[in-house]
Amino acid sequence: MADREDQKSAPITIKKYANRRLYNTATSSYVTLDHLCQMVKDGLDFVVYDAKTGEDITRSVLTQIIVEEESKGQNLLPISFLRQLIGFYGDNMQWVVPRYLEYSMQSFSRNQDQVRDYFQNTIGGMFPFGRLDEMSKQNLAMFERAMRMFTPFGPVGASEEPPPAARPAAPAAAPSSGPTFDELQKQIDALQKQIASINIPGKPDGK
Repeated sequence: MADREDQKSAPITIKKYANRRLYNTATSSYVTLDHLCQMVKDGLDFVVYDAKTGEDITRSVLTQIIVEEESKGQNLLPISFLRQLIGFYGDNMQWVVPRYLEYSMQSFSRNQDQVRDYFQNTIGGMFPFGRLDEMSKQNLAMFERAMRMFTPFGPVGASEEPPPAARPAAPAAAPSSGPTFDELQKQIDALQKQIASINIPGKPDGK
């Protein structure tokens, strides 16, 4: 038990060398992306550093694991989601996407634990396709509403004025009627409360 707590408090260090080999400093052995994938599933925290520069490359390695899993046919990321996500790179709303996705995955993870508990304790391991499908549609609808919430802001740079030399000689445009920063924050907070309040169908209070 103490060893598990130590692993959680101190991430395992993985070093990546120029030959693309990954070295686990905790076990003093070389590992593969499959090994790191299993470590994630086992709840073992780790960080990956470039052995030469010391740069933290954990994000790129985790992304590479996702690409590898997707290439094996384990498709978790819908094409529509990938297109929306790519569209946010460089967008003036890019800053809010990581926070929203992180919160959404945490909420989904909590729902996942509730579903497993529901199957085991309420119906003895049976698999009610109808109820699970209903909850999945509810979560998906919530996510789609959240993504549509950002569309009023328009394309990248829509709120920025062109430089004086390139500014066309036209009457000044009316002030934007889009939501303010405070209003956006309130919408996000309200959405987060809605996600957290999702209940499992057929089970009081989702407990």
